[in-house]
Amino acid sequence: MPDPLTSLLIVSALMGVTAVILWPERGLLAHWRRDKEMNERIRSEDALKHIHKFEMNGRRPTLESIAGVLHINLNETVSLLTRMQANEWLQMDQGEIRLTPQGREAALHIIRAHRLWERYLADETGVAEAEWHGQADIFEHRLTPAETDALAAQLGYPTHDPHGDPIPTADGEIVAHGGQPLTTLAPDEAGLIVHLEDEPEIVYAQIAAEGLHPGMLVRVIESAPERIRFWANGDEHRVAPIVAANISVLPMSDEADAAPEVGVPLSELKPGESAEVIRLSDVCRGAERRRFMDLGILPGTKITVEMQSPGGEPMAYIIRGALIALRREQASLIRVHADRHPIS
Repeated sequence: MPDPLTSLLIVSALMGVTAVILWPERGLLAHWRRDKEMNERIRSEDALKHIHKFEMNGRRPTLESIAGVLHINLNETVSLLTRMQANEWLQMDQGEIRLTPQGREAALHIIRAHRLWERYLADETGVAEAEWHGQADIFEHRLTPAETDALAAQLGYPTHDPHGDPIPTADGEIVAHGGQPLTTLAPDEAGLIVHLEDEPEIVYAQIAAEGLHPGMLVRVIESAPERIRFWANGDEHRVAPIVAANISVLPMSDEADAAPEVGVPLSELKPGESAEVIRLSDVCRGAERRRFMDLGILPGTKITVEMQSPGGEPMAYIIRGALIALRREQASLIRVHADRHPIS
């Protein structure tokens, strides 16, 4: 006959295991179901974005293109699209995949959430530029329409994300940037950067490394099959055509290009020189921009180069009576009047 105490322990253990697995809302089964539903939702929303992107570019999405962007096999893709069709998000007819009005509305919500989150990361945080897209890919699936509207209001209803992509309104309206690839400009032709494509990541990393941003004036020096050379922000840049094709510009007249950016970077001043702040660079965003403003680095502020460290940087500057150390890359974000003068 089994020992009553042993039997009780076995029954208690079984009940405990059962509770851990089957406990409503907190059990392993409930967690598994929620994870499965979330993964299903993320795949569906990513598919909506992909189909919408293809439609906007005049291309036809295929099973293969959707499977590739979602990193799943064709059988899983067929099952996913079948469920999306049942939810009236898309139509499939003789191999053609199209969004329904409901599907287009859902796609625009995800796109809006993604681009608003990138705008938030750029303007309100110190998150590195290379991380904006990846983080937005995560948070776009977590924001409800109400939370997305609140974020838009907090940011002042921006029309474009930091890369120049248009942010859909709550009603689905989009203000296109209207740019054309930098590769279409002829030598000595000028343009205004209006958009930087952030995919694929390896190409965008090269664009970011050049320090380019929307709103920057460029002038092409050379356009050849192996490279594109152009001037921007006082520097010469050389990129491969595949990189230049991801930079969209609006052609500019010579008159518009004739007005170069005023002043010079603070980093060009030498010890003993002082100058007046004109503005902060557009590249200076988020926490770093707020820190500069908290230090009193505003238009009209006088800055004096006090001393240079033995290693070359940081440099010590006198700003509103305080001694502040800035690295060269930080000082380069501050534009000052070119008519700098020595300390009197």
